[in-house]
Amino acid sequence: MKLIFTCITLLSISFAFTQNAETKAVPVFQDGEAQIVEAFNTPDKWIRHDLWVETTFDTDGDGKLDQMHVDVTRPYQTDTEGLKLPIVYESSPYYAGVAPDVDGVFWNVKHELGATTNERVHPEVTRLGERPIISNSQIKTWVPRGYIVVHSSSPGTGLSQGSPTVGGDNESLAPKAVIDWLNGRAKGYTEPDGNETVEAFWSTGKVGMTGTSYNGTIPLAAATTGVDGLEAIIPVAPNTSYYHYYRSNGLVRSPGGYLGEDIDVLYDYIHSGDESKRADNNKRVRDTEMKDGMDRMTGDYNDFWAGRDYINDMQPMKAALLMSHGFNDWNVMPEHSYRIYKKAKAMGLATQIYYHQFGHGGPPPISMMNRWFTHYLHGIDNGVENDAKAWIVREDDKMNEPTAYKDYPNPDAQDITLYLSSGAPGVGGLHINSAGKKQGAETLVDNYSFTGEALARAEITKHRLLFVTPTLTEDLHISGVPKVTIKLASSKPAANLSVWLVSLPWNDGQRAKITDNIITRGWADPQNHRSLTESEPLKPGKFYTVSFGLQPDDQIIKKGQQIGLMIFSSDKKFTLHPEPGTELTVDLDNTSLTLPVVGGLKSFEEAIKK
Repeated sequence: MKLIFTCITLLSISFAFTQNAETKAVPVFQDGEAQIVEAFNTPDKWIRHDLWVETTFDTDGDGKLDQMHVDVTRPYQTDTEGLKLPIVYESSPYYAGVAPDVDGVFWNVKHELGATTNERVHPEVTRLGERPIISNSQIKTWVPRGYIVVHSSSPGTGLSQGSPTVGGDNESLAPKAVIDWLNGRAKGYTEPDGNETVEAFWSTGKVGMTGTSYNGTIPLAAATTGVDGLEAIIPVAPNTSYYHYYRSNGLVRSPGGYLGEDIDVLYDYIHSGDESKRADNNKRVRDTEMKDGMDRMTGDYNDFWAGRDYINDMQPMKAALLMSHGFNDWNVMPEHSYRIYKKAKAMGLATQIYYHQFGHGGPPPISMMNRWFTHYLHGIDNGVENDAKAWIVREDDKMNEPTAYKDYPNPDAQDITLYLSSGAPGVGGLHINSAGKKQGAETLVDNYSFTGEALARAEITKHRLLFVTPTLTEDLHISGVPKVTIKLASSKPAANLSVWLVSLPWNDGQRAKITDNIITRGWADPQNHRSLTESEPLKPGKFYTVSFGLQPDDQIIKKGQQIGLMIFSSDKKFTLHPEPGTELTVDLDNTSLTLPVVGGLKSFEEAIKK
């Protein structure tokens, strides 16, 4: 059934502060959601001010604890009527502007794997913004509904002190300090390094965080500290591991749309803090810690990346978690939300997940967010904890019309294994059973100049191997993480390995979303076939078995389509671009695709029945 949130008829529209309802403005709740209160919906009367909150760290090396720049927007009744309210809090490194997009800012990707390249350009950020306003985000949504909205610039950005670390501990401890201040446990000052203190006398101490992309990462970062008062978070398309953002199964891989970006590029992009501190920050963080740790030579997972993977820090977390992501987000890919949701659920935390079929960004419907914050911040018993765990926007539906499911992946999904039959340089087959006779091996020739889309559409090409199912006679629902096992040999000691799962024939723009034909994708370094932390050069001609998951998905493949497994080497929009000519030979008899199908093998057999 479509999204119909449980309506809870309250004994009165508001049971909070009812004794003063006639004389004082109070939050109002109906059907389990905070309502817009006209007395709060007065932008010209909102109180807006800023301050600096003292942290527990010194990341700019000046011998003083860094202070974070914070702004507050609250109804005037918090001054005139003694009203205390919960807080919706968003933090970001972007509020004060970002570096310009200049030639040479990204790493050159046109070189052999494992080779070095020329140093890139380091642009400077010109700080933007005037006190006391850091941002206007969230304000019009939440202040009229009975919340206070707080923003902060993350370390080393805007007027916040310290240095950016792009996922380092200070980016978790900075929002923690702000939440501590909102609960009376940290010091706030009217000026940086000043003596006049600021108290959050208007705060109930209950905080919810939200934001998109980097702004969605920070709520998770704060939650991993276990800070008291952070009751709920709604991360939207969050980057939950910088390794998963800039690497993939041992392979150096760029986020979609930003070919050649790496963690040091993002550092420069956000470093809008005190100009007098930037050179020292650059030397300590970018030119030492990042240069030594990010390892563009091998792409291996190491201590540097482990320290920027929030799944490793989740043990103290207790905030209720509503995740949001797009299945066609090829920038911050959907695995980022899924891995955290899965871990939080295993920890027994309150969890929900919302997925849509579009790209980067896209928060849950306001009603979902409202119910989440109403329950966990205002304490209203609206039954949100009994709502469906997963909400998925189906392919032709609107963003605010998700379909409810018991969980994600769909509990009715079962893995089926599909095997290959030969067909190169044309198209081979994908079958439930192995073909019975030996299929042998097929070879592709790497050439980064061809896009994945072009390779998937080609009837004949030596630059990819493509294997397709019979044409579907019924719709087929996939839900979960497809996996591949590929036995291959390379003609060189290193090679890119790219895998796409596609729906064919290609739509040629006839349908609305350009990503309709790409079901999901994945990348890996065959040199990491044994270990993610230690790669080894390939012996040319020797076969190795590589197994890895593709990006999670939930998609209904329409009848009349075929599901295609495409194996190729360099992915023009995502990987390094080595000199064309590397040959990858795939052992078809020891290569397979595992597909999570709702209804399992029976549904698949029905879908391909003639």
